[in-house]
Amino acid sequence: MSKIYPIIFFFSIALTILAVVMIVIFGLNFGVDFRGGSLMEISFQSKPEAHVVQKNILESGIKSSVSPSEENSLIIKTEQLSEEEHQRILASLQSDFGQIEEKRFDSIGPVIGKELKEKSLTAIIIVLACIIVYIAIVFRKLARVLSPWAMGLSATAALVHDIIIPMGVFAILGRLYNVEITAVFVAAVLTILGYSVSDTVVVFDRVRENIIRGKTREEFGKTVHLSIMQTLSRSLSTTFTTLLSLVAIYVFGGETVKYFALALIIGIFLGAYSSIFIASPILVWWTKKR
Repeated sequence: MSKIYPIIFFFSIALTILAVVMIVIFGLNFGVDFRGGSLMEISFQSKPEAHVVQKNILESGIKSSVSPSEENSLIIKTEQLSEEEHQRILASLQSDFGQIEEKRFDSIGPVIGKELKEKSLTAIIIVLACIIVYIAIVFRKLARVLSPWAMGLSATAALVHDIIIPMGVFAILGRLYNVEITAVFVAAVLTILGYSVSDTVVVFDRVRENIIRGKTREEFGKTVHLSIMQTLSRSLSTTFTTLLSLVAIYVFGGETVKYFALALIIGIFLGAYSSIFIASPILVWWTKKR
């Protein structure tokens, strides 16, 4: 294989390690969905600054984080509120800022939040395990030439790379801009896993076709490189058109889907090259070692 493969492979590993370090240092800023608490979306006739509203709520004895939503709305997140505290905040806001409208009020207990966190992690682990088994079954007929389990583990290594780096980015965003990890982020991670593995399977399937056509007489690394070049145009076209749609959602979709789109943009961009520069080099290394 070309010398560029190991260079980008080790750069990707370094980037993944850096993302893990950011997660360990900064931690993930879990939202109300995971840690429990209350969320209000308030519409104002004339929207005040977020920090002014936050100060107003603090005067009621309640800590909060306030972020913009739609044109005249703000999202207020607090610890879990009683109905008395909820009404006290609304009365205080109406007294200071005039007519308001409560568009949404959600309250999640800490037990439910913890359960949701555990189930989200379990879902991701199960998806990764199922992908290994699926690839091993699909490519089992190549067992005499190369290990189908090696293919599954190579694809999984690429997938771990694709989800760890977005988590590192969101750890930084959470520290600097108070961006939170919500159930929507978990949905984005699962979407990234599905998108990325499909790209990897396309490359591996072309490797299988080239082996069946008798190209095993060549060096295996050259066969993998040939397979990558044969599928490169399709991968780039699919990724580019998908990213165009996601950028449009990020720019014009509003606050509610902004960070969902950002997670997908990062993950799908990573998935476009991880099947080439992570999964494929690991497969070649494993096969040579075998």
